[in-house]
Amino acid sequence: MRAACALMVCLFVSPAAIADDLPLVFEDDFESSLLSTWRATDPTAWAIEHPERGAVLSQHRASVVQTPVRSPFNRIVVDGLNVTDFQLDVDVHSTCIDYGHRDMCLFFGYQDPAHFYYVHLGKQADDNANQIFIVNEAPRTKISLSTTTGTPWDDEWHHVRITRDVDSGRIEVFFDDLDTPAMTAEDRTFTSGTVGL
Repeated sequence: MRAACALMVCLFVSPAAIADDLPLVFEDDFESSLLSTWRATDPTAWAIEHPERGAVLSQHRASVVQTPVRSPFNRIVVDGLNVTDFQLDVDVHSTCIDYGHRDMCLFFGYQDPAHFYYVHLGKQADDNANQIFIVNEAPRTKISLSTTTGTPWDDEWHHVRITRDVDSGRIEVFFDDLDTPAMTAEDRTFTSGTVGL
């Protein structure tokens, strides 16, 4: 299973949580071929590759990592970053075979391996797929208020945006269509943390 993630990762943060007013606090186009600003659960599973589109961060192999509670185990997060309200923009490309559980996860509010939120972008939705989850010293718990029937994965690149407003607890996830959220949730458990793939 492979996933090429993020031709460009852009993170905007502001108390206003409005994209036009957000200063850029982190950006990575992976052209440096260094992952020194990233922290992975399994560093051997991630690599910077150079396909025809340019440098990408690729989860080039699956691995098994021990996690304190049931949750995605192959993660890479921005090291030393702590944000509250934010907008995260990522270009993503799934390179695994097309089947019902073709997926990708994005992380935010990440404190440590037992405390974080994540978005599961799954081909077919159910209670454990294509949802927004919280991991809080217990196995993942779905917190989605709305979602779609599934993420339309194909062999093309797609744009994902996550927005977070801490005061309201509002979380919105967009997949290609940046006007209509594909998923929404409201939760105020973690008011800050880092982000990742």
